[in-house]
Amino acid sequence: MKKIIACTCIMLAAVMSLSAAKKKKGTVRYLNFKPEVASAYEELAAAYEKETGVKVIVETAANNTYESTLTAKMATKQAPTLFQINGPVGYANWKDYCADLSKTEIYKHLSDKSLAITNKGKAYGIPYVVEGYGIIYNKAITDKYFALSSRSTSFKSMDEINSFAKLKELCDDMQAHASDLGIKGVFASTSLKAGEDWRWQTHLANLPIYYEFKNNNVDLTSNATHKIKFQYGNNFRNIFDLYTTDSVVDRKNLGVKTVDQSMAEFALEEAAMVQNGNWAWGQISGVSGNKVKAENVKYLPIYTGVSGESSQGLCIGTENFYCINKKASKADQQATADFIYWLYSSPTGKKYVTQKLGFIAPFDTFAENEKPADPLAKEILKYMSKKGITSVSWNFTLFPSQTFKDNFGADLLQYCQGSKDWSTVASNVVNNWKTEWELVEE
Repeated sequence: MKKIIACTCIMLAAVMSLSAAKKKKGTVRYLNFKPEVASAYEELAAAYEKETGVKVIVETAANNTYESTLTAKMATKQAPTLFQINGPVGYANWKDYCADLSKTEIYKHLSDKSLAITNKGKAYGIPYVVEGYGIIYNKAITDKYFALSSRSTSFKSMDEINSFAKLKELCDDMQAHASDLGIKGVFASTSLKAGEDWRWQTHLANLPIYYEFKNNNVDLTSNATHKIKFQYGNNFRNIFDLYTTDSVVDRKNLGVKTVDQSMAEFALEEAAMVQNGNWAWGQISGVSGNKVKAENVKYLPIYTGVSGESSQGLCIGTENFYCINKKASKADQQATADFIYWLYSSPTGKKYVTQKLGFIAPFDTFAENEKPADPLAKEILKYMSKKGITSVSWNFTLFPSQTFKDNFGADLLQYCQGSKDWSTVASNVVNNWKTEWELVEE
């Protein structure tokens, strides 16, 4: 009898082991949106496989090709099990592939459920990072400016800069003292090469759209967003002209400049300021010969001259939502859900999130000492906690299409080169916005 019981136990253990093995057969295939963190994702995929035995395959789309790459991949047998959408517009395009994530562990730990992409009470897209962007400045260089006896302004610190008028006064004088400061220009080059212009046709363009929708009480869930007046277009022009005038390079030559070149100019202290997001610290610190110390990397809001902007903070939000492909096998879907939860709940995963990816994660699984330590992430958290300061929400998830953005970027280049006047650029923004939304509605 003892032998029979023992044999039975061994058989049960074998069956359970086999069952467990079957459960681990799922594969995760992730199509990554961000080229700048591709190596980090590949590294953590290897760590996950080592820790769990589950295979994670990471592929990365090139800049501004995510939608086309995703479309192509979805038509193959190796379609992504994990992909991302950029908000309500992205969900509308990919809803047939988005699984209900309402009962997943990762959704349960989402700090603010209102951040998720939902439809009829169910969650289909889960934000995996809160990010922010603004004007990054090198405190060592601005401090050097404030110490100049020959400066024309009365400013004594960056804390006094809380409007476009003050920012322009500061930057114009810093540009005049460029040689004294050891820089080529105040702002790093405005990258307007095709595919490298997203900081302007998307991120900077968010500000006039944000203020137009906000000050006109536009319902962001309605079709009222499908037409704009671009009434804050001149405010966009204010800061864009400042970027391209008080610059390291002549504005007529911006058509060949890339984001990497721009960040290198800042890292090598050829420029004092550059517009970018908190993800840029890795780019700055990774530049060969980087001179910028972490303690000197600070943020300033993007001031454009809008009334009341002294209470404006950084642009903070997300356009990054994880989705699980509901057309993948159940095993792959479960493996994918498990992988996401591991990334944001396990010691190994959280270490990658904060130290390698540099994400500010919107989940309650992180202790205070597990939050990002890089200087730009710290600045984001600082601005989010400032009293009396309102963050600029990310309305560029409501932009009609990539074509609209590309056209705007091309127009900005022609404007800088002198072949297109501002009134034409502004009218094109209004007309292209309307036309592109009409195509979506068809």
